[in-house]
Amino acid sequence: MALVVICGQPCSGKSTAAACLSEALRQTEPEPSVRTIDETSFHLSRNQSYANMTEEKNLRGVLRSEVDRSLSKDSIVIVDSLNSIKGYRYELWCLARAAGIRYCVVHCDVDEQSCRTWNVERCERGEPSYDDNIFEDLVRRFERPDSKNRWDSPLFELWPAKEGIDKSSAAMVDAVTYLTKKVDSKTRDVKILQPTIATQTARGSEANSLYEMDRATQEITNAIVEAQSRALGGPLNGVSLGPGIPTIDISRSVSLPELRRLRRTFIKLAGQTSLSGPPPPSDADSAKRMFVDYLNRELGSG
Repeated sequence: MALVVICGQPCSGKSTAAACLSEALRQTEPEPSVRTIDETSFHLSRNQSYANMTEEKNLRGVLRSEVDRSLSKDSIVIVDSLNSIKGYRYELWCLARAAGIRYCVVHCDVDEQSCRTWNVERCERGEPSYDDNIFEDLVRRFERPDSKNRWDSPLFELWPAKEGIDKSSAAMVDAVTYLTKKVDSKTRDVKILQPTIATQTARGSEANSLYEMDRATQEITNAIVEAQSRALGGPLNGVSLGPGIPTIDISRSVSLPELRRLRRTFIKLAGQTSLSGPPPPSDADSAKRMFVDYLNRELGSG
């Protein structure tokens, strides 16, 4: 039904705005299904997620994938994150277009000094906050939304430092109206993005490939965990994971969190490669072979 992108500087009130918008939407009739996607949904800390460019890219990839899986014409999805890079907001806009739903951006416009003050206050209260060096880096790289860009439009602007965040504020009321207004042939003030034929075809193919890859890599991960338990933490050399699948050769014990991280990175790399080359494998066996080869390169004894 809709994708809402919350954006703003770090500690600018984005999560408060997302919660306020979600509550306001649930008070409309008929009550829509609303879901908020944020870092805490994946138990990710702020400082860890933005510690370096690699971690930040991984975070954006995780959030984008979850948004892609969650979009439908029966629910409203709110993305509560920095969403500070215009290229990333464009990617989210493309997901909304492919799904054929409404899209808007809610910007928490707060001056840098107020954000710094709020960050310090959160730290003093023991609440999630940013380290000073990470905070300054994020502030410096923030790209303000511009309503002239299609991926930043329509743009609803909140001023938390000046007006606070309230369901009765003009921007919040306008956003709720835009997201819930019934649309007919005469409606002009609500835009529902329309997917192109190429987008729809690619989306269907990509969805099948990602499903097969997700399922296949999970099976391999489970098999490795089970094999390691039998090996009592020792190396796994020449372990067969099924007919037609290369043997696994891992020189050390690998924890489940590390396997999960490698699995996420592999899926992301496969998706990136498909943008300039062949699509990801659409069958489970091909995905398993690729994943085992990747693990052997990353963890093998050489």
